[in-house]
Amino acid sequence: MAADFGFRDFTPSEKRRVVALTARMALPRADLRALQRKVERIEQDALRRKNGK
Repeated sequence: MAADFGFRDFTPSEKRRVVALTARMALPRADLRALQRKVERIEQDALRRKNGK
């Protein structure tokens, strides 16, 4: 994430999704790469919305 981009820039729904995905990463059988891609996609959407693009 960029330095000027923080957790406050997420919508409440995105915050819940990121927290849930992060919790799933702690499970022993978690597919970390797939979960990380989902979180990155949420971050990109929030960044695009913040920058107005």
